[in-house]
Amino acid sequence: MTVDAILGDLTVEPADVLVNAANSSLLGGGGVDGALHAAAGAELLAECRRVRASQYPNGLPVGHSVATRAGLLPARWVIHTVGPNRNAGQTDESLLAACYTSSLDIAHGLGATTVAFPAIGAGVYGWDAVTAARVAVDAVLAHPRTGIARVRFVLFSPRLLQAFAEALEAGRA
Repeated sequence: MTVDAILGDLTVEPADVLVNAANSSLLGGGGVDGALHAAAGAELLAECRRVRASQYPNGLPVGHSVATRAGLLPARWVIHTVGPNRNAGQTDESLLAACYTSSLDIAHGLGATTVAFPAIGAGVYGWDAVTAARVAVDAVLAHPRTGIARVRFVLFSPRLLQAFAEALEAGRA
């Protein structure tokens, strides 16, 4: 499995799966969540409403993931995952790691070979770049290589890119 990190816009990244740093409502929000919903069109919101009605009437729990079709995005699926909100006292790194592992498990089940992740938790949820990168990279590199050929971290700032590049270098050492 190839794992890399780039500075870019997740909404235009070609991949089988784009991972959404969602809130538990699954109905859109700010940051990555809002950008993906805006770029995907109405189909993504309709898909999320169906998931809420059928599987998660109380919202998607922290560390869990669920897949929907991707609407107008350059992907087949969006996997929505809810990171722990460090600003609200959710400081368990294993919950942040679970966002990555549960997303990869679902991607594998879908038959996806390429997955693009944002820096889950590193925006309004308050995880610092170095910790978010270390947890993400460790989780992805430890995941069994089950048909997924490429994982790409698509990051919105040079600061995050540097943190992920350093974590990738350390994880491969």
